[in-house]
Amino acid sequence: MGKGTTNAKRSALLPFLILFFATDLLPLTQSIWLNLPASGTKCVSEEIHSNVVVLADYVVISEDQIHLSPTVSVKVTSPFGNNLHHSENVTHGQFAFTTSETGNYLACFWLDGKPQGIKDVSVNIEWRNGIAAKDWESVAKKEKIEGVELELKKLESAVQAIHENLGYLMARESEMRAVSETTNSRVGWLSMMSLGICIVVAGLQLIYLKRFFQKKKLI
Repeated sequence: MGKGTTNAKRSALLPFLILFFATDLLPLTQSIWLNLPASGTKCVSEEIHSNVVVLADYVVISEDQIHLSPTVSVKVTSPFGNNLHHSENVTHGQFAFTTSETGNYLACFWLDGKPQGIKDVSVNIEWRNGIAAKDWESVAKKEKIEGVELELKKLESAVQAIHENLGYLMARESEMRAVSETTNSRVGWLSMMSLGICIVVAGLQLIYLKRFFQKKKLI
């Protein structure tokens, strides 16, 4: 009886533990502040694996109450340099895409023109990945689920995202290990070659000095 009660308690706690680790391991929503210089570009990047939904909202915030709100240009590129979003002369906007490549995705912001007397221009970015970027209201209406069922659906998506993320991390770890082993091997060969060259050069120097001293009849 005691054992069955314990197992029931563990089964009841399991979804909450999974949800805790899901929220802890997956930083799905990020609020980012960028202070834009008067000239130049400020960028933010994030490493994302393929087949992940990305949704971001951005808005320009300026402490200058005298001048009109400044406008910015925005460009988002993939790891291979593909243009995913490009806007000019905007004070706010949104970009959304599904990643097709694994690597660093770059979002760059810069002020349009050369605004005079405007200081402290910032851009606030709400960056959401994976399940945080999913439209759960549409899912609930389409599948006619709500309440606990909807939360379980979110939990299932979180677990799947964790599984995919762990797989991606394991693959990256394997790649890094292979690179590290190759680098160590090359460094070992380079060290041996350097030692061999040093020995040969030292031997040639001894021969040269011996002949030099013999020619001068010092030995």
